[in-house]
Amino acid sequence: MKLAFPSEEWAKQLQVELNQSQNYAEAAATWEGDFYFIVDAGQGVVKEEVMYLDLWHGKCREAGMLADRTVKTPEFIIAAPLAAWKQVIGRKIDPIQALVTRKLKLQGNMLKIMKSVKAANELVRCTTFIPTQYPD
Repeated sequence: MKLAFPSEEWAKQLQVELNQSQNYAEAAATWEGDFYFIVDAGQGVVKEEVMYLDLWHGKCREAGMLADRTVKTPEFIIAAPLAAWKQVIGRKIDPIQALVTRKLKLQGNMLKIMKSVKAANELVRCTTFIPTQYPD
């Protein structure tokens, strides 16, 4: 069964995949930071969708969808239209390349993310294990 992206179920499955991944645990062993992954309204997405991930030393401590951006104050916000997220999740574009070319728009310390390229790539690799259904 495919899980809708973005959705609470998809976010929770990503948490499972991250927490089961030895590669992610090793790559992100020193990472401390939480994220909003924002899917912009448009392209089948009625309103802005806010996914939250709390990543801490190679584990995902919390994941889910939030009502809006005001619920938490994460260290990083990455926002993009659905088409860009599909490219990243589908591994058509490297996540760091997507940030550098502004296909994904970052609020937060880019240098910190650049120091954790392997962790970012492992996180994206974990998304590929989730059978995903995108909105039309």
